[in-house]
Amino acid sequence: MNPQPSIHTLDAALASKFAGLALGHLTREYPNKLDHVMASAVDVQSPRTLHPIFYGSFDWHSCVHGYWLIARLYDRFPELPEAAAIRSLIDTHVTRANVAAEVAYLQRPAARGFERPYGWAWLLALAGQLHSMRSTEGQRWAATLAPLAHAFVERFIEFLPKSTYPLRVGTHFNTAFALTLAIGYARETGATSFERLIVETARRWYLGDADCQAWEPGGDEFLSSSLMEAELMRHVLPEAEFAAWFDGFLPRLGRREPATLFTPATVTDRSDGKLAHLDGLNLSRAWCQRSIARAIPAGDPRGPLLEAAANDHLAAGLAHVAGDYMGEHWLATFALLALEA
Repeated sequence: MNPQPSIHTLDAALASKFAGLALGHLTREYPNKLDHVMASAVDVQSPRTLHPIFYGSFDWHSCVHGYWLIARLYDRFPELPEAAAIRSLIDTHVTRANVAAEVAYLQRPAARGFERPYGWAWLLALAGQLHSMRSTEGQRWAATLAPLAHAFVERFIEFLPKSTYPLRVGTHFNTAFALTLAIGYARETGATSFERLIVETARRWYLGDADCQAWEPGGDEFLSSSLMEAELMRHVLPEAEFAAWFDGFLPRLGRREPATLFTPATVTDRSDGKLAHLDGLNLSRAWCQRSIARAIPAGDPRGPLLEAAANDHLAAGLAHVAGDYMGEHWLATFALLALEA
């Protein structure tokens, strides 16, 4: 492995800042961007009526990963000043009745494609985080949320075998990102058959990829299509097989090519939700760069190159986690992924 010093670390003060940001938007119902197909006038409902747990944070998936954020921070930093507020919020919202309502929403025929695959993956990440917690609260929350997690596992199991092609875009539809979170859930909960399906799918979709050109970023992307694929394959392949695959996938990385992977994205208007995605790209790239650097053998010059690039991207992204609601309702999650990588 090739660990290198980083100038960015997660400490209690930063964790408190992130927790405060999340608590400020998880129950903020408006503005709200619904992923909601209406089959009749009966379906014209408020966000909180439709989603009694995940009605805040501008959209459903951001609310889900906001809960992941506070649960993870609560687990890592139990003495946070926000700990009592976190417990109260989860206790109030993650109830059997509310989970049943979220499951019932999924059972609507019009909701078949709801939040596929990004929201599916984040719900499983949340469930996996709660499952990993050894506290009484964490285990209770995990058991309460389990029916919703099982519903999304079933959706993945139905969808993956018939999905002939991956989606390589750098937005919510990216399938490498979804499988990365999903395999973490499968391994945490011991869902071995689900894990095998994810591994088989990742191999089918990505194993033959080579000489990646990294045509990124697009104007509204928050994921690196190239690095996200590599991060998934790091999870899927045995160490030696990953090393050989990665050598062929980005064969000129040691020469800092493709150059775009070493250059933080520029954001021109953070009040524009799509343009603000690029702050997330900087943070998610840092996450992948740090993770992959640690999978590269010690002494490999690509490791320090990736670590340096991660520091540059983290610096660019962390400066803008708060400030405008278009980024503030979600960016801290990706900052946490990068800081913990």
